[in-house]
Amino acid sequence: MDFTFTEEQRAVVEAAQAVLAGVAPDGVPSPALVPGAVAEDIDRALWRRLADADLLSLPLPAEHGGAGLGPIALCLLLREAGKVLARVPLLETGAAALALRTYGSPAAHRLLPLIGRGELVVTVASSGRTGHDAAELAVTARSDSDGHWLLDGVQTAVPWARSADRVLLPAHTATGRTVLALMSPGLPGISLTDQVSTNGERYAEISLDSVRVDGEDVISADGAWEWLRGVLTTGTCALALGVGTAAARMTSAYASKREQFGHPIATFQAVAVQAADRYIDLQAMEAALWQAAWRIESGAPGALPAAADIAVAKIWASEGVRRIVQTAQHLHGGFGADTDYALHRYHAWAKQLELSLGPAAAHEEALGDLLAAHPLG
Repeated sequence: MDFTFTEEQRAVVEAAQAVLAGVAPDGVPSPALVPGAVAEDIDRALWRRLADADLLSLPLPAEHGGAGLGPIALCLLLREAGKVLARVPLLETGAAALALRTYGSPAAHRLLPLIGRGELVVTVASSGRTGHDAAELAVTARSDSDGHWLLDGVQTAVPWARSADRVLLPAHTATGRTVLALMSPGLPGISLTDQVSTNGERYAEISLDSVRVDGEDVISADGAWEWLRGVLTTGTCALALGVGTAAARMTSAYASKREQFGHPIATFQAVAVQAADRYIDLQAMEAALWQAAWRIESGAPGALPAAADIAVAKIWASEGVRRIVQTAQHLHGGFGADTDYALHRYHAWAKQLELSLGPAAAHEEALGDLLAAHPLG
């Protein structure tokens, strides 16, 4: 196994760091101080800069003006975005672009250049009806005689639904197949109810009442939803790694300057031991993330399906980012809860990411099922 990144992947990191360098994590009101969303829309100025730097076109094939890169490059970009709490749907739009590239129809492929230029924002409904049940079971899909599909159901906690131009949504047929429907949130029969995430982003519940979708906008390929969900879960782990890395750096800088009894608290053994434990968390989060992203991108076989590596990555990301921000708050003392200081924002993002697409316990259960189904020699 070789975790050395390619020259193209390293260039993604450099470009992302340059674009994101001017992003202030506290550029919007604190989620602790406002009753609703911290902003009505995504950071459009940042979205435009990402497009101009060709970072939104990373997943696009060359014939559509892209770099043809895969989940690893997307995760590298998301890690950098997590460090600055970037308020843009990079995860959803990037994962949707990869799914459309891999499984979409020619009509869907025609949308890819618009995504790469930042002209088409795509979000993904992946939380199901309640946030606890399977997303593909929340909406029913049935085809009619003229090649269209009719969808009914509810998907909750859809990120930036009111800001998106398209929503990619899983649904199940009467035979138990899962399809992916790409639709405008303004179609007849769709209604949106505003919701606010833990970190203050504007989400929505989407209700569908006999929503009619053209057959070319529905992906019915076997395994498309499972693959997309794997990319979304791994991307969530990359965001968590970025959030945890930034929180750990803030804590290191603070502990090096904050003095007690005439010495920086970083020199105290109890502080050093806690910091070392969190460093181990970060290293484990990173190793598990790249293993999962590599399995998705390469399709390489293993003793267990790629879903096992994705589950391990999410377990480490959920537990690790929670421990990192909790230790950060503890070592900062009361200063960590000051709403004029950015750390509490990282705590809110960490909690949001910890629970997104299933907490650690849900993935531990999934991993147990995989181990039972694929006993190791």
